[in-house]
Amino acid sequence: MEVTMTAEDYKSRTARSYKLILLFAMVSMTMMFAGLTSAYVVSQSRADWLKDFQLPSAFYFSTLAILGCSVTFHLAKKAIQKDNQSKTTSLLLATLVLGILFVVLQFVGFGQIVENGYYFTGSASSITTTFLYIVVIVHLLHLAGGMISLLIIIYNHFKQKYNSGQTLGIELGAMYWHFLDFLWVYLFLFLYFFK
Repeated sequence: MEVTMTAEDYKSRTARSYKLILLFAMVSMTMMFAGLTSAYVVSQSRADWLKDFQLPSAFYFSTLAILGCSVTFHLAKKAIQKDNQSKTTSLLLATLVLGILFVVLQFVGFGQIVENGYYFTGSASSITTTFLYIVVIVHLLHLAGGMISLLIIIYNHFKQKYNSGQTLGIELGAMYWHFLDFLWVYLFLFLYFFK
């Protein structure tokens, strides 16, 4: 007996597959950051570790910006599920602006660190700031993937590809941005408390 798959079944199975692939990718990224933070903890026993290093104030504001990204992306997903196209547009664009603000504030934070006399590379650098630099840059690289996916989602939204019956792209984008948000909050709290 041959079992036929309806269009709805196929759509549901495809959505589950994409979400599972994204979940596996997020787990592997988590493992990489777990390795980096473990190396950070081990390196704290070094004699040249900076015990009085403070995170720059821009990192506090960037944390608020990325938390805002998660909120606006979540609300965009809810808006498209109600076929509210204009609200979805506004919220996706707000997510993009907040994402750009996050990146700008990260680099402002790097500038504040250098202004305080700490360098990331060279003879004047320390292992503490080098680790910080690596962790933040690797997160920014993952965020670049999120920004590219967000731009594709915005483009597809303007092409009217999303509606209450077709939300997969926005759902996947929101999942990834929530992950980036969680990851940065984890890194921020880790760097704040493990000095």
